Amino acid sequence: MQYDRIDARILEIVQKNNRLTSEVIGELAGLSATACQRRLKRLRSDGIIEADVSIVSARAVGRPIQMVVLVSLERERSDIIDRFKKAIKSSSEVVNGFYVTGDADFVLYITARTMEDYEQFTRRFFYESSDIKGFKTMVVMDRVKTGFAIPIESR
Repeated sequence: MQYDRIDARILEIVQKNNRLTSEVIGELAGLSATACQRRLKRLRSDGIIEADVSIVSARAVGRPIQMVVLVSLERERSDIIDRFKKAIKSSSEVVNGFYVTGDADFVLYITARTMEDYEQFTRRFFYESSDIKGFKTMVVMDRVKTGFAIPIESR
């Protein structure tokens, strides 16, 4: 996956606002709209741009309870890890999931309507699985920063 300094500029721009038109992005990056469209298409097809998303307020859509959950698996076997990754991907409550090193095996960001809903989720997702050794929940008090912007280095 190769990109040049113009691609890097385009990536910086779309990470801040992906709703800009190709004309505006091109103008900011020093390109024509057509050249900008071609580069965006290539950046997407090469997997450098993975997705175009909107960040939605959990509170505004009725999911004000947010948690960061550290999950430890019973054993670190590839079949158990793969099974848990699949469970994460299929759960709408899990907004983000990371397979990590350290004290836990996974870190999850989860939203819920109420603490009762979260308790029901834990019963289904954690307690009913023999693959889960334990989990630790941290309730988010304030979302200080949110986003997916990655620092881009010009090449």
